[in-house]
Amino acid sequence: MALRAIVFDFDGVIANSEPLHFRGYRDVLADEGVALSEADYYARYLGFDDVGAFQAIGAQHGAAWTGPQIMDLVARKAVRLEALERDVSVLFPGAADAIRRASALMPIAIASGARGEEIRRVLAREQLISCFTAIVAAEDTLVSKPAPDPYLRALALLASSFGDPLLASECVAIEDSHWGLESARAAGLRTVAVTNTYPSDELRADLTIASLEAMDLDRLAQLVPNR
Repeated sequence: MALRAIVFDFDGVIANSEPLHFRGYRDVLADEGVALSEADYYARYLGFDDVGAFQAIGAQHGAAWTGPQIMDLVARKAVRLEALERDVSVLFPGAADAIRRASALMPIAIASGARGEEIRRVLAREQLISCFTAIVAAEDTLVSKPAPDPYLRALALLASSFGDPLLASECVAIEDSHWGLESARAAGLRTVAVTNTYPSDELRADLTIASLEAMDLDRLAQLVPNR
């Protein structure tokens, strides 16, 4: 198989956590006198990591938050998110099975704008963390999506599991937003869009699927040219 590795986004692909992230932002921002609508979150801010989202929201609403104030907002939102996730599974239907099927055939990784603690907490609860060769989270790169840095970092970590060089064109990225797809394309990966968050006509990818439950590894392999 020419396909050698798969890199998954996390929120909106594996975990149905975008509604929880919105509630976390909304609740924290309400304490600051800033109203965040669901429509604005999905249209403007979903593609950012927490720091970038609060910076963009502050700029949009004329809130001149300092660096320490931004980090306080991030910390408060993390506490709120943990409370919202507590004692429930946030995985999309079929996601756990898809991850296990993929990891049985090849190395897989995560490239996400979510915090590492949040990603690992969910994966550990679902007994999936051992499936991943590498996890790249918000704090692991200086620049977040739509820049290619998260995917380039994931490729570098995956390469260590191979005995020969790993090319970006031998890997597939699975994303739910145009920010993530742009990041993956810029890094040179083939792209798969899942329509969990946005409709297919808003996503440009090599392949579009409804969810990880519909992920067909043979179809993914066809995206990668034979060596």
